[in-house]
Amino acid sequence: MSKPIRAKISALGTYVPPRLLTNADLEKMVDTTNDWIMSRVGIRERHIVEKGVATSDLAVEAAKKALANRGFAPTDIEALIVGTVTPDMLFPSTACLVQHKLGAKGAWGFDISAACSAFLYSLQTGAQFIASGVHKRVLVIGADVMSSVIDYTDRATCVIFGDGAGAAILEPAEDDSVGLIDFIHEVDGSGGCYLYMPGGGSLHPSSHETVDKRMHYVHQDGQQVFKFAVRKQTEACLKLLERNGLKASDIDAFIPHQANLRIINATADRLGLRAEPHVVRAEVATPLADQVRLVHHEQARPRALHRLAGLRVRQLLR
Repeated sequence: MSKPIRAKISALGTYVPPRLLTNADLEKMVDTTNDWIMSRVGIRERHIVEKGVATSDLAVEAAKKALANRGFAPTDIEALIVGTVTPDMLFPSTACLVQHKLGAKGAWGFDISAACSAFLYSLQTGAQFIASGVHKRVLVIGADVMSSVIDYTDRATCVIFGDGAGAAILEPAEDDSVGLIDFIHEVDGSGGCYLYMPGGGSLHPSSHETVDKRMHYVHQDGQQVFKFAVRKQTEACLKLLERNGLKASDIDAFIPHQANLRIINATADRLGLRAEPHVVRAEVATPLADQVRLVHHEQARPRALHRLAGLRVRQLLR
């Protein structure tokens, strides 16, 4: 049996809309303060789309930057995967719309709906196409217009999310000195009732009643999400490190999903990674599907990352 081909990230691109929603703005909208938001979630501002701008529009802009950074034309891409929980519509897939708008003629693709984990799920799915030898150039995009599903009278959720997109190009690595090393993915559907959007699906089709009951917005039980996130993130990171013969002290950068500062600090504490250059945080809210990728892009520019452990789905890269 031939050895799998390791996939590497050869280019990155990000895009956020110019309009900002700051903590000062939110103080006028809901019962909150800048101090409360910064201490709880660590976010000072969010990028928000203008009316009529869709997830596919953000995805295309991020993809164009990734392609330009690699020197590729859209037609060089063989497959594209879009991780999103806010598709333009139920069908066609956002990947189909991006393929058309981008001009990636001949490429095929699909969406992955996995909320916060969507970019990393998409990244590993794309990496398997590289590893199997089926494709040599895969475009992975995480994009969301979270403002379309956020209730701006609910301070538990409206302070967290923003709109944006990030893209990565995957190609075969020349050797094992670079590329994606390992990953752990896990789902637990029993917690679905703690973070969900109940309206609009086959269980509760869109109706006057679902709109009146505000069922088309994100609903969250913050305490339950906090406890689960800290426990599972720590467990998965430790398992992944052990499986690869590494210790927490070997990690150069810890790039978590940026949704809650207390979750990040609690997990980093348990892993022994509180020292500053190791724990990477962002003060700008990003979309569910692409928070890890956007932060990774910002950190990758000033310095090279030798090893990386990221959340919610953990991955090791060299």
